[in-house]
Amino acid sequence: MSEPASISSGIAARYATAIFEISKEGKSLKKLEENISDLDAALADSADLRDLISSPVVSRADQGAAIAAIGKQMGLESVLQNGLGLMAEKRRLFVLPQLVAQLQAMIAEDKGEMTADVTSAKALTKAQSDKLAKTLKTRMGKSIKINATVDESLIGGLVVKVGSKMIDTSIRSRLNSLQNAMKEVG
Repeated sequence: MSEPASISSGIAARYATAIFEISKEGKSLKKLEENISDLDAALADSADLRDLISSPVVSRADQGAAIAAIGKQMGLESVLQNGLGLMAEKRRLFVLPQLVAQLQAMIAEDKGEMTADVTSAKALTKAQSDKLAKTLKTRMGKSIKINATVDESLIGGLVVKVGSKMIDTSIRSRLNSLQNAMKEVG
């Protein structure tokens, strides 16, 4: 991990831990989870929001006012809204995507869930996704949430990452293995 990315994830981890702990004490993790999902969707959908949190031109006061208005509009939990306000005040809103990811991971761990990053050549159907989640649950011993992406360069098969484990059954990796084996022979 590069140094700036490491610093960003460290900053995000501290804010995420504080927000998570306060929400857990206040027994509002369910609402926090909904808020984080909404915030993640807003970050994915809105280029203006991404520009707001990363622009060095926007002043602290303007960032704080904008994030407060966004939080109010979205109906964010007060703990999360206060955390975002503090981040704006300290010029730390640029780590918002990492904060969202950290909070999602902390909430999932608290619920006894794991997230599996699944990359496939074609979009998985609901039935395929459910069957994969069930299979992974029996292997991992925890409830699995599927985070699916499509990469047509895989040609076929899946690449599944759960925690530190990776299962690669893609045709692309098999072709690469075959190519390497043929180089060794010839």
